[in-house]
Amino acid sequence: MKIDWAALGSVFGVSLVVAVGLVALFTLGVTALSRRERAAAQGGSAALAATGACLCFATCAAAVAYGMYLIVVKA
Repeated sequence: MKIDWAALGSVFGVSLVVAVGLVALFTLGVTALSRRERAAAQGGSAALAATGACLCFATCAAAVAYGMYLIVVKA
């Protein structure tokens, strides 16, 4: 049995980048929701923050759904 270390390293690197990216995107969504609450409490418009939060969460959900698709259908 021979292990292809280059392929293993490549998979590790891509997985690490995607995981950190998704966590950062989700964090931006939570931050946008926090700003929306703060803007609503101060009487300002919170539409841009709400739109940004929805976009972040939708992108996270799409990435997770695509990952599940790759695991279930392509495997």
